[in-house]
Amino acid sequence: MQHHIQRFVNKAVIITGGAGGIGLSTAIRLAAEGAKIALVDITEEGLKEAKQEILHSAPDAEVITCIADVSKEEDVKAYVADTLEAFGSIDGFFNNAGIDGKRFPLPEYTPEEFERVMTINSTGVFLGLKHVLEQMEKQGSGAIVNTASIGGILGWSSQYGYIASKHAVVGMTRAAAAEFACKGLQINAIAPGGIKTPMAADAMAKLNPEDPTAAERQFASRIPARRMGTPEEIAGSVAFLLSEDAAFINGHILLVDGGQTCQ
Repeated sequence: MQHHIQRFVNKAVIITGGAGGIGLSTAIRLAAEGAKIALVDITEEGLKEAKQEILHSAPDAEVITCIADVSKEEDVKAYVADTLEAFGSIDGFFNNAGIDGKRFPLPEYTPEEFERVMTINSTGVFLGLKHVLEQMEKQGSGAIVNTASIGGILGWSSQYGYIASKHAVVGMTRAAAAEFACKGLQINAIAPGGIKTPMAADAMAKLNPEDPTAAERQFASRIPARRMGTPEEIAGSVAFLLSEDAAFINGHILLVDGGQTCQ
């Protein structure tokens, strides 16, 4: 087992989209560094399995689970309240829940699909910022990492809701940093490139239903690192941005993409 420095002892961290992929890998990493975890997702079964996986990796970790739709304000208020009831503070927040949405050429991209993706990916991030920052401001401390994407820096065809929503996350990250950095709070974002998550696997299967691994190889060949990243690599970047090691970093969008945006 890899041993990590203990940067989060006695610190409580909320992770949305925590039942799988990047969210779960980050929960495992932060628990290994001593964090108390409030795991938020929309499915009870997924949360139960994720909690067991965290405890298997870090048996002494304190973990609570919160079922929530991040796009509903009452659910966001509830996961904030549950965390405070369990742990007494919110020291870190990985504002991570999101979807990629469907792929359509613009003439076929419906307003309903656009609104669905924007509601989860950008309204969900906004509501998380609003209610977590309210608590962190009272405390006078705290760090937030939002999940953006290289799709919030670049653009590509057929994913209008996703691209728009991730640009919105970048903008909200900078706006919140401009407002709250003077109060001792850190607000940054990660912008992952191609990462081997269940969401990415679904995308590869859509691109090449006959041979998803061929689609992945083709995708990876266009990345300077010549491979896709892992959720664990994103988790390490999130842990850094949530830690005191990043105390003077604010409003930053950290590209974690194997050089994908260098081209």
